[in-house]
This record gives sequence, structure tokens and C-alpha cells, in this order.
Amino acid sequence: MLALCLAVAPAAPAQDAPPDHHLHAAAAGGGWSWSTDANVFVGFNLQQRKFADFASWESQNWMMVTGEHTLGAGRLIVHGMFSLEPLTVGRYVYAVNGQTIHAGGSPELFQTGESYQGTPLVNYQHPHDLFSGLGATYKIDGPRVSYTFGADLVGEPTLGPTAFMHRESGRDNPQAPLTHHYLDSTHITPGVLRAGVDISGFTLEASAFRGEEPDENRFDIERPRIDSWAGRVGWHRGPWQAQFSGGHVHLPEWFEPYDHTKFTASVAFDGDLASRPFAATLAWGESREFTPYRGIGDGYLSEWTLRPTNRWSTYGRLEIARKEILGLGAHPKGFSHPHIFSDVDALTLGAIRDLPFVAWGRLGLGGDVTLYHMSPDMLVYYGGSHSYHAFLRWRPATAAAHVH
Repeated sequence: MLALCLAVAPAAPAQDAPPDHHLHAAAAGGGWSWSTDANVFVGFNLQQRKFADFASWESQNWMMVTGEHTLGAGRLIVHGMFSLEPLTVGRYVYAVNGQTIHAGGSPELFQTGESYQGTPLVNYQHPHDLFSGLGATYKIDGPRVSYTFGADLVGEPTLGPTAFMHRESGRDNPQAPLTHHYLDSTHITPGVLRAGVDISGFTLEASAFRGEEPDENRFDIERPRIDSWAGRVGWHRGPWQAQFSGGHVHLPEWFEPYDHTKFTASVAFDGDLASRPFAATLAWGESREFTPYRGIGDGYLSEWTLRPTNRWSTYGRLEIARKEILGLGAHPKGFSHPHIFSDVDALTLGAIRDLPFVAWGRLGLGGDVTLYHMSPDMLVYYGGSHSYHAFLRWRPATAAAHVH
């Protein structure tokens, strides 16, 4: 995967100066300009749980290619995002006694969402699809007002903040947020139609899309279907951006076949703190199930990354989540019951040291630790849990901006 990313990445400057935070160089040809971005982790993941430690060797990774071309009164932008996680995540997972575990993804305590071999995932983050984004956008820019129209075979509806792997505040962290399915789980949606208007830094956007999550086959593209909708109000100025969004999602999970109403709000900063690169995000998300019992889950996230020196990066993430873990299971359509929601708090602290002899990107050696606090109902099964990562991370020296 690392070799693939290096083959398409633009040449990068040496690491003697802090990297630019914004859109990196694009090569022009035939009226098109092209840019690339990527992020690759390769490392060891240890999840220490009461009575059930488990670990894995794995690689979280993605690569993006974006092309832009002037067309009529506007610009046509095409993009593709790809991930080899179906091959590099969930393959080498082991129990504490060394026994191989047939896992459905990356071990992660308290994580839920999607399924593996017909069973809802608990304590695992699913691998992302090989085709994680394929779409086109047409943008018409004016002096005060800009218009955007887009369609994606695989893409993001206008729901939630920038997806976690693209947020500058979170892309040094190899672990997906526990609040992912409250904030930005729709970032790989098969079939999206969207439109928006930007007026002096304020945006109004709407989209229609397929509500169902991708299936367990991570190498295909599901049939697009329009059965859900979302709207988002945003603001951006300089290093700041904020958004509030909501939507109706039709049957997102097959094993709990209920419609969901989702709300999210976030504020993000990507600039400098005391002349050092600093990025931070504050976000809230809520998911309401359309059942007689009205199951409601909320998640709060605060994450950040700071480069105190040219070589060192530090990062952190604090989450507070109310989610269904102990009672999660498959139910037939039309069957409803009270859901058991548990409270989980997680604090991750980590650091990465960029290696000085690498001139073709930022290759760094990193690690982190995550500590947990939980409601009393979880202590019997999870009391004293914590987790660790040790990894190599590669990314371009400069990164494409992902602004919502």
C-alpha cells in the first residue's frame, strides 16, 4: 500500500520546515489539474479487556485522486478514494493465548457499527470499502455567491462534519472514533445526489441518498438507491469552519431494521497556535431510532493535533458516548424491544516522530494509549480496559484540504 501511494504522490519538500496545511501541488495536463492525498498506518494494535485481551497486526489506509477542469461557466471536479483495508484489516487478529481470531475488522473496544458474517460488530471497527469515493462536482463561482451540484456513485451526503480520516485534527490517529456512527458514518454511501449554495462564507446544502450502510463485501459497489435525505448549514472563514446538519436515514443497519433521524453539530480549527501547526474539532452527534421505544444515542468528541517541533506531532481525542453494546443483536423487521444503552468515555493520547532521512513525504514512528471510563453495567465485562497502538505512519508532506 505504501508503494502504491508513493507512486501517485507528488514530490514533497524535505522536512526542514513545517508542511503547508492546505491543498498541495497539482500537475496540469490536457486542461486538467490533478492532486493526490493519502494516509497509511502499518502497526500493532493491542486491546486489553477484562478476561479477553486481543491484538492484531494491521494497516489502516486510504488514497485520493482529484482532478479539476474548467468547463463552461464553472469547474468540473472529479474524485476517487480507495482503500486496501479489506486486505489489511482483520486478517491477523489474535487472542491473548495466540489463537487466531476470525475478526470482522480492526480490534477496538466499545466500537460498534456494520456486521461481519451476519453478526453485528462489537469491539471492532469495520474495514472501509475498496471503492470509498467515486463522484463528480460542478461548481460555479461568483463574487459573492457560488453554486455546487454533485453526484456520487460512492460519496458523502450533506450530513455531519468532515469524515474522521480527512480531518486534520484526527488523521494522525489510527483508531476510528467511538462516535463515528453518530457523526460521519455516511461518508461511504452508494448513491448520492447533492446541491448547495455558498453566500459569503455561509453554505446551505441538501442531498438525497441511499440510507443503508455498505454490505459485508468490501470489494463491490452496492446499487445506488434514493430513499434518505439530509441538509446542512455551514460557515467557514480563514482557519475556522462550523456546521449543523440533520437527516432521515432509511434502514441504515440490516440487523436493526429501523429508520434513524440524525443530528450533528461541529466546530473545527485548522491553523496555527503560537506559530505551530494546530488543528482541533469539537463535535456532537445524535441518532434516534424510529421504534416504539425511541432509542436515542448521543456522542461527543473533542480531538486535536499539534506539531510542537518540525519532527514531532502530538494528538489526542476525548469522547463521551451513550451507545448500545451489551444488548446489540440481530432482530427481524417489525420486532422492537427496549434497548440497553451504556455510557463510555475514552481518552487517547499519542505522539509521532517524523524520521529525518525521508524526503518523499512524512514517514513517522508513533504510538498512543487509550483509557476508558464506563457506566457500572459495563464493569463486569470491561473493567480496567485500555488499549495501545504502535505504528509507522506515512502521508504526503502537504495535504489536500477537505472542507465542509
